[in-house]
Amino acid sequence: MNKAIISILDKDYSQWIKELSRRYRRSQIKAAVKVNEEVLRFYWELGKDIVERDAENHYGSKFYTTLSRDLKAEIQNASGLSERNLRYTKRFYLLYNKVVNILQQDVANSDELILQQVAAKMFMLPWGHHLILMDRFSNNPEKVWYYVCESVNHGWSRNMLLNFLDTNLYERNSKALTNFSRTLPEETSDLAQELTKDPYNFAFTGITGRYNERLLKDGLLNNITRFLVELGTGFAYVGKEYRIQVGNTENYIDLLFYNLNLSCYVVIEVKIGKFEFADVGQIGGYVVACNHTLRKEGRDNPTIGLLICKEKDRIQAQYALESSSQPIGISEYELEKFYPEKVEGTIPTIKEIEAKLNEKEFE
Repeated sequence: MNKAIISILDKDYSQWIKELSRRYRRSQIKAAVKVNEEVLRFYWELGKDIVERDAENHYGSKFYTTLSRDLKAEIQNASGLSERNLRYTKRFYLLYNKVVNILQQDVANSDELILQQVAAKMFMLPWGHHLILMDRFSNNPEKVWYYVCESVNHGWSRNMLLNFLDTNLYERNSKALTNFSRTLPEETSDLAQELTKDPYNFAFTGITGRYNERLLKDGLLNNITRFLVELGTGFAYVGKEYRIQVGNTENYIDLLFYNLNLSCYVVIEVKIGKFEFADVGQIGGYVVACNHTLRKEGRDNPTIGLLICKEKDRIQAQYALESSSQPIGISEYELEKFYPEKVEGTIPTIKEIEAKLNEKEFE
């Protein structure tokens, strides 16, 4: 006997089904995060055991091969127990142990508290991210910790992490020349500085030949998602050649954004030539105009100006910043794609590829 399927057309019921679906997806995400955390905790403790037991020397050259075989036999249907992966557990422990030691020197907290702070972020990151960071920066724990924090704070996927690694974000971050420490309140000046880069990477525009400012701006806005990613966290696009009336004069701001983290407007002027003193006067005027016409008292913090030029003389730019009472940053841009200086360790061996195909670890 066939049972008829009854369709419930009630609107509240349909909304309830959608809410249940959202709850279920959230629970799946939470479960996956919890599983990832526990697996990484196991790897950390295993790496610690290998180091403290001096297992490689104690059990001989075939230690990892034997360990992989015995663990697979003991733990049926377990993944992530290949010889290659087990070797990484030791590197995992040693690398983040260095991170803990560095943070202990910088912060006057107990060893246990620092370890908890590192673990809180370290165990949130997928194992695949850690493999990339270990391969590239095993001897640079400061850089590893920077990328761990950025990946966790901003939810970077593995591809996004690779993109930022290839554009040398660590070396460029917070590097713009600014007067923020003098012109912004102390509680916001550091955050504003962290949101800058120097140089900015505009290779995504695809511009390779001769160009003018309009072509460059069009290239930025035609790739607005990539542009926002390059600018950093919290930027929302407001407008291009944004009209602002000052007295009887119409002015047009190259690019206007709002930063949600700083709760302020950000005026961006793009110059395809070399920085000149007059550029600071121009962008400073736009900053003041935004404060008078757009900024809402009690809601928005003071407007910030960011001048991005093809080339700058650092001393000239510094003098110009000292002359201005408005918060302004000066950076350069590059149209060429950044590439890592070294590629050793970033290309897998045939053995590693075969192991990956066999194990399908964490895919």
